[in-house]
Amino acid sequence: MPATRAFILIETSVGKTKEVVSALNQISGVHSVNVVTGGYDIITIVEAADLVILGDAVTNHIHTIPGIIRTQTCIAVN
Repeated sequence: MPATRAFILIETSVGKTKEVVSALNQISGVHSVNVVTGGYDIITIVEAADLVILGDAVTNHIHTIPGIIRTQTCIAVN
């Protein structure tokens, strides 16, 4: 079981949510992807063996997806 889990809140460009969801589902460590209402368009759960691997997934794989405007990463502490 991965030791580090984060909830990533994602805001997308208008009309890009489906493409972002598809891209997120291709990333290793992405546990779930949910389209939501409110201030963000997607909430995804990412799991990794440690914080370094988690950070790599967020900065090198999630942040580079076309159509993502902004993210907020919430690391679980339990």
